Amino acid sequence: MWTRWRVAGLLVSFAAVLIAVQKAGAQTASERIALGDRAYADRQAKTALDQYRLALSLEPKNYEALCKASRTEVDIAEGLDAGPSHDSLQTSAQRHAEAAIAVKPHDADGHFALARALGRKALSLGTMDRIRYAKLIRVEALEALKYDSLHAGALHVMGSWNAEVMRVNGLERAFAKRFLGAEVFATASWDEAQRYLEKAVRLDPDRLVHHLDLAAVYADRGNKVKAREQYNMILAAPVRDFNDPLYKKKAADKLKKLGEAK
Repeated sequence: MWTRWRVAGLLVSFAAVLIAVQKAGAQTASERIALGDRAYADRQAKTALDQYRLALSLEPKNYEALCKASRTEVDIAEGLDAGPSHDSLQTSAQRHAEAAIAVKPHDADGHFALARALGRKALSLGTMDRIRYAKLIRVEALEALKYDSLHAGALHVMGSWNAEVMRVNGLERAFAKRFLGAEVFATASWDEAQRYLEKAVRLDPDRLVHHLDLAAVYADRGNKVKAREQYNMILAAPVRDFNDPLYKKKAADKLKKLGEAK
Protein backbone atom coordinates (compact mmCIF):
# COMPACT_ATOMS: atom_id res chain seq x y z
CA MET A 1 0.00 0.00 0.00
CA TRP A 2 2.72 2.43 1.05
CA THR A 3 4.70 1.64 -2.10
CA ARG A 4 1.71 2.28 -4.36
CA TRP A 5 1.10 5.67 -2.70
CA ARG A 6 4.78 6.52 -2.99
CA VAL A 7 4.83 5.63 -6.68
CA ALA A 8 1.63 7.60 -7.24
CA GLY A 9 3.14 10.56 -5.45
CA LEU A 10 6.26 10.40 -7.57
CA LEU A 11 4.17 10.26 -10.73
CA VAL A 12 2.15 13.31 -9.62
CA SER A 13 5.37 15.17 -8.84
CA PHE A 14 6.83 14.25 -12.22
CA ALA A 15 3.65 15.40 -13.98
CA ALA A 16 3.74 18.69 -12.08
CA VAL A 17 7.35 19.26 -13.09
CA LEU A 18 6.55 18.41 -16.70
CA ILE A 19 3.65 20.88 -16.76
CA ALA A 20 5.83 23.54 -15.16
CA VAL A 21 8.52 23.03 -17.78
CA GLN A 22 5.96 23.27 -20.55
CA LYS A 23 4.53 26.47 -19.11
CA ALA A 24 8.01 27.90 -18.67
CA GLY A 25 8.56 27.46 -22.39
CA ALA A 26 9.40 24.09 -23.84
CA GLN A 27 9.53 25.66 -27.31
CA THR A 28 12.83 26.12 -29.06
CA ALA A 29 14.37 29.54 -29.53
CA SER A 30 13.29 29.45 -33.17
CA GLU A 31 9.69 28.81 -32.17
CA ARG A 32 9.83 31.67 -29.67
CA ILE A 33 11.17 33.97 -32.38
CA ALA A 34 8.35 32.90 -34.70
CA LEU A 35 5.81 33.72 -31.99
CA GLY A 36 7.51 37.07 -31.52
CA ASP A 37 7.38 37.76 -35.25
CA ARG A 38 3.65 37.06 -35.35
CA ALA A 39 3.05 39.37 -32.41
CA TYR A 40 5.26 42.05 -33.98
CA ALA A 41 3.34 41.82 -37.26
CA ASP A 42 0.15 42.36 -35.25
CA ARG A 43 1.73 45.49 -33.69
CA GLN A 44 1.90 43.82 -30.27
CA ALA A 45 5.44 44.97 -29.57
CA LYS A 46 5.52 44.17 -25.86
CA THR A 47 4.34 40.60 -26.48
CA ALA A 48 6.89 40.26 -29.26
CA LEU A 49 9.66 41.48 -26.97
CA ASP A 50 8.67 38.95 -24.32
CA GLN A 51 9.02 36.17 -26.89
CA TYR A 52 12.40 37.40 -28.15
CA ARG A 53 13.67 37.60 -24.58
CA LEU A 54 12.41 34.07 -23.91
CA ALA A 55 14.27 32.93 -27.03
CA LEU A 56 17.41 34.51 -25.61
CA SER A 57 16.88 32.75 -22.29
CA LEU A 58 17.09 29.53 -24.30
CA GLU A 59 19.88 30.64 -26.63
CA PRO A 60 21.67 33.76 -25.30
CA LYS A 61 23.75 34.06 -28.47
CA ASN A 62 20.91 33.72 -30.97
CA TYR A 63 21.74 36.45 -33.49
CA GLU A 64 18.22 36.84 -34.86
CA ALA A 65 16.69 37.15 -31.39
CA LEU A 66 19.33 39.68 -30.32
CA CYS A 67 18.69 41.91 -33.35
CA LYS A 68 14.92 41.68 -33.04
CA ALA A 69 14.95 42.29 -29.30
CA SER A 70 17.04 45.44 -29.85
CA ARG A 71 14.73 46.63 -32.62
CA THR A 72 11.61 46.10 -30.53
CA GLU A 73 13.06 47.75 -27.44
CA VAL A 74 13.84 50.85 -29.47
CA ASP A 75 10.33 50.78 -30.94
CA ILE A 76 8.71 50.69 -27.51
CA ALA A 77 11.05 53.31 -26.04
CA GLU A 78 10.29 55.67 -28.90
CA GLY A 79 6.73 56.12 -27.70
CA LEU A 80 7.66 56.68 -24.05
CA ASP A 81 8.47 59.89 -22.23
CA ALA A 82 11.92 60.26 -20.71
CA GLY A 83 12.23 58.26 -17.51
CA PRO A 84 13.40 54.94 -16.03
CA SER A 85 11.36 52.72 -18.39
CA HIS A 86 12.58 54.58 -21.47
CA ASP A 87 16.20 54.55 -20.31
CA SER A 88 16.08 50.86 -19.37
CA LEU A 89 14.77 49.89 -22.80
CA GLN A 90 17.39 51.98 -24.57
CA THR A 91 20.17 50.48 -22.49
CA SER A 92 18.90 46.98 -23.18
CA ALA A 93 18.59 47.72 -26.91
CA GLN A 94 22.21 48.84 -27.03
CA ARG A 95 23.34 45.80 -25.04
CA HIS A 96 21.47 43.38 -27.31
CA ALA A 97 22.87 45.06 -30.45
CA GLU A 98 26.42 44.89 -29.13
CA ALA A 99 25.92 41.21 -28.29
CA ALA A 100 24.61 40.59 -31.81
CA ILE A 101 27.74 42.14 -33.32
CA ALA A 102 29.90 39.96 -31.09
CA VAL A 103 28.10 36.88 -32.42
CA LYS A 104 28.12 37.89 -36.08
CA PRO A 105 30.42 40.86 -36.73
CA HIS A 106 30.27 40.69 -40.52
CA ASP A 107 26.52 41.16 -40.95
CA ALA A 108 24.57 44.37 -41.53
CA ASP A 109 21.67 43.85 -39.14
CA GLY A 110 23.69 43.89 -35.93
CA HIS A 111 25.55 47.06 -36.87
CA PHE A 112 22.30 48.70 -37.94
CA ALA A 113 20.68 47.69 -34.64
CA LEU A 114 23.48 49.39 -32.71
CA ALA A 115 23.45 52.50 -34.91
CA ARG A 116 19.69 52.79 -34.46
CA ALA A 117 19.81 52.20 -30.70
CA LEU A 118 22.50 54.84 -30.27
CA GLY A 119 20.77 57.22 -32.66
CA ARG A 120 17.45 57.03 -30.87
CA LYS A 121 19.14 57.44 -27.52
CA ALA A 122 20.98 60.50 -28.79
CA LEU A 123 17.71 62.13 -29.88
CA SER A 124 16.59 62.23 -26.25
CA LEU A 125 19.75 64.08 -25.19
CA GLY A 126 20.95 67.65 -25.45
CA THR A 127 22.90 68.86 -28.46
CA MET A 128 26.32 68.42 -26.92
CA ASP A 129 25.58 64.84 -25.89
CA ARG A 130 24.21 64.11 -29.36
CA ILE A 131 27.50 65.23 -30.82
CA ARG A 132 29.36 62.80 -28.56
CA TYR A 133 27.32 59.93 -30.00
CA ALA A 134 27.56 61.09 -33.61
CA LYS A 135 30.88 59.54 -34.54
CA LEU A 136 29.97 56.04 -33.31
CA ILE A 137 26.54 56.19 -34.95
CA ARG A 138 28.14 57.03 -38.28
CA VAL A 139 30.73 54.25 -37.92
CA GLU A 140 28.08 51.61 -37.21
CA ALA A 141 25.76 52.76 -40.00
CA LEU A 142 28.59 52.71 -42.54
CA GLU A 143 29.66 49.29 -41.28
CA ALA A 144 26.12 48.01 -41.92
CA LEU A 145 26.19 49.46 -45.43
CA LYS A 146 29.54 47.80 -46.08
CA TYR A 147 27.85 44.41 -45.68
CA ASP A 148 24.55 45.43 -47.32
CA SER A 149 24.62 48.56 -49.46
CA LEU A 150 20.83 48.40 -49.87
CA HIS A 151 19.98 48.21 -46.17
CA ALA A 152 17.13 50.74 -45.93
CA GLY A 153 17.47 51.12 -42.18
CA ALA A 154 21.18 51.92 -42.34
CA LEU A 155 20.57 54.34 -45.21
CA HIS A 156 17.98 56.06 -43.02
CA VAL A 157 20.45 56.34 -40.15
CA MET A 158 23.02 57.94 -42.45
CA GLY A 159 20.44 60.39 -43.78
CA SER A 160 19.42 61.34 -40.26
CA TRP A 161 23.08 61.61 -39.23
CA ASN A 162 23.77 64.12 -41.99
CA ALA A 163 20.64 66.09 -41.12
CA GLU A 164 21.42 66.21 -37.40
CA VAL A 165 24.96 67.45 -38.04
CA MET A 166 23.66 70.14 -40.41
CA ARG A 167 21.13 71.28 -37.79
CA VAL A 168 23.91 72.04 -35.34
CA ASN A 169 25.06 75.67 -35.48
CA GLY A 170 27.10 78.37 -33.79
CA LEU A 171 29.39 77.36 -30.95
CA GLU A 172 27.88 73.88 -30.93
CA ARG A 173 28.88 73.48 -34.57
CA ALA A 174 32.44 74.53 -33.78
CA PHE A 175 32.55 72.02 -30.93
CA ALA A 176 31.16 69.30 -33.20
CA LYS A 177 33.88 69.98 -35.74
CA ARG A 178 36.58 69.64 -33.09
CA PHE A 179 35.02 66.55 -31.51
CA LEU A 180 34.20 64.66 -34.70
CA GLY A 181 37.23 65.85 -36.58
CA ALA A 182 37.19 68.28 -39.49
CA GLU A 183 37.30 65.51 -42.09
CA VAL A 184 34.31 63.61 -40.70
CA PHE A 185 32.36 66.78 -40.04
CA ALA A 186 32.98 67.98 -43.59
CA THR A 187 31.26 64.88 -45.01
CA ALA A 188 27.87 66.02 -43.68
CA SER A 189 25.59 67.92 -46.03
CA TRP A 190 21.92 68.50 -46.75
CA ASP A 191 22.43 66.87 -50.16
CA GLU A 192 23.66 63.68 -48.49
CA ALA A 193 20.85 63.75 -45.94
CA GLN A 194 18.30 63.97 -48.73
CA ARG A 195 20.02 61.39 -50.93
CA TYR A 196 20.23 58.75 -48.20
CA LEU A 197 16.64 59.25 -47.04
CA GLU A 198 15.21 59.28 -50.57
CA LYS A 199 16.99 56.00 -51.22
CA ALA A 200 15.60 54.52 -47.97
CA VAL A 201 12.10 55.54 -49.10
CA ARG A 202 12.58 53.93 -52.52
CA LEU A 203 13.83 50.67 -51.03
CA ASP A 204 11.26 50.44 -48.23
CA PRO A 205 8.30 52.73 -49.07
CA ASP A 206 5.96 51.18 -46.49
CA ARG A 207 8.08 52.36 -43.54
CA LEU A 208 6.44 55.63 -42.55
CA VAL A 209 9.39 56.78 -40.48
CA HIS A 210 11.49 57.04 -43.66
CA HIS A 211 8.96 59.48 -45.09
CA LEU A 212 8.72 61.38 -41.81
CA ASP A 213 12.44 62.12 -41.61
CA LEU A 214 12.68 62.82 -45.34
CA ALA A 215 9.86 65.37 -44.98
CA ALA A 216 11.80 67.05 -42.17
CA VAL A 217 14.83 67.39 -44.44
CA TYR A 218 12.71 68.87 -47.23
CA ALA A 219 11.23 71.34 -44.74
CA ASP A 220 14.67 72.29 -43.42
CA ARG A 221 15.79 72.93 -46.98
CA GLY A 222 12.78 75.17 -47.66
CA ASN A 223 11.01 72.74 -50.00
CA LYS A 224 7.54 72.98 -48.48
CA VAL A 225 5.84 71.32 -51.44
CA LYS A 226 7.80 68.09 -51.12
CA ALA A 227 7.57 68.18 -47.33
CA ARG A 228 3.77 68.43 -47.52
CA GLU A 229 3.69 65.56 -50.02
CA GLN A 230 5.52 63.31 -47.58
CA TYR A 231 3.42 64.31 -44.57
CA ASN A 232 0.18 63.82 -46.51
CA MET A 233 1.39 60.45 -47.74
CA ILE A 234 1.97 59.39 -44.12
CA LEU A 235 -1.52 60.49 -43.12
CA ALA A 236 -3.09 58.56 -46.02
CA ALA A 237 -1.06 55.38 -45.52
CA PRO A 238 -2.45 52.33 -43.71
CA VAL A 239 -1.14 51.48 -40.25
CA ARG A 240 1.32 48.60 -40.55
CA ASP A 241 3.97 48.97 -37.86
CA PHE A 242 3.83 49.45 -34.10
CA ASN A 243 4.77 53.13 -34.15
CA ASP A 244 2.80 54.14 -37.25
CA PRO A 245 0.10 55.90 -35.16
CA LEU A 246 2.87 57.93 -33.52
CA TYR A 247 4.36 58.83 -36.90
CA LYS A 248 0.94 59.85 -38.19
CA LYS A 249 0.46 62.16 -35.22
CA LYS A 250 3.89 63.70 -35.74
CA ALA A 251 3.16 64.17 -39.46
CA ALA A 252 -0.14 65.91 -38.68
CA ASP A 253 1.57 68.22 -36.19
CA LYS A 254 4.38 69.03 -38.62
CA LEU A 255 1.94 69.62 -41.45
CA LYS A 256 -0.01 72.07 -39.31
CA LYS A 257 3.14 73.97 -38.35
CA LEU A 258 4.29 73.97 -41.95
CA GLY A 259 1.02 75.56 -42.94
CA GLU A 260 1.40 78.20 -40.27
CA ALA A 261 4.99 79.04 -41.23
CA LYS A 262 5.46 82.10 -43.37
